[in-house]
Amino acid sequence: MSCGEPHETDCSEVLDHLYEFLDSEMPDVDRTKFQQHFKECSPCLEKYGLEQAVKKLVKRCCGHDDVPTDLRAKVMGRIELIRSGQTVPEHDVTATPQES
Repeated sequence: MSCGEPHETDCSEVLDHLYEFLDSEMPDVDRTKFQQHFKECSPCLEKYGLEQAVKKLVKRCCGHDDVPTDLRAKVMGRIELIRSGQTVPEHDVTATPQES
């Protein structure tokens, strides 16, 4: 998605890191750049608003269930692999084999 207009921060960068922005998991300097981009770019602002609404809906509907500790650790491990640029296995290498 792009509005076709030049911006200091490219639309693709904003959309690639949108969830980091939504979750406040980025440095303040980057948050400021993204906020400026949203002021200039209505398609990215619309996408941000949509994703923010979905996140709120999921939290409201599903935010009451406790996540098993082992599942959380696996998900966080995968996220770290992806962020570091490593290849993510198609099957779960951390799963224990099923006993017969």
